[in-house]
Amino acid sequence: MTQTPAFLTAFPSPLGIVRIAGDAQGVTAVSCREAADSLPAPDETLPVPVQEAAAQLQAYFAGQQQTFTFLMNPQGTAFQQRVWQLLLTVPYGQTRSYLSLARELGDEKAIRAVAAANGRNPLWIVVPCHRIIGSDGKLVGYAGGLWRKKWLLEHEQNQRQLTLF
Repeated sequence: MTQTPAFLTAFPSPLGIVRIAGDAQGVTAVSCREAADSLPAPDETLPVPVQEAAAQLQAYFAGQQQTFTFLMNPQGTAFQQRVWQLLLTVPYGQTRSYLSLARELGDEKAIRAVAAANGRNPLWIVVPCHRIIGSDGKLVGYAGGLWRKKWLLEHEQNQRQLTLF
């Protein structure tokens, strides 16, 4: 069985270099790296989902987009997929706790498993794992670093407040 090659694009953002991987079946990964990382050469043949992801993420950073509509295809276990689907229900500019997610899944004892699935989310920002905080309201656990999590939450809060007026 041959695997379809993944296509990669990247662009600079306030969080570093945003890297997007995917193919015609959807985007499989979105992550941020330090700005010192080199950008891949522009590729005019990027699949539509990768092109759309790049445009929508750039609009997100510009404060012009709050939801993402491009085709997503994250790879993970059935449990991880359930957690990631639940993350998509957390509204822009709001937060939930790991415990509340475990309860929504029907088992508050699954809090560690929920946190682990959250940490393995391959679609940073898009599947908003940054919106999940500790039960005490503290920022905990973000694969990209807590400074990025803080920036994302402040960005969303500031944009949400601007749209109220």
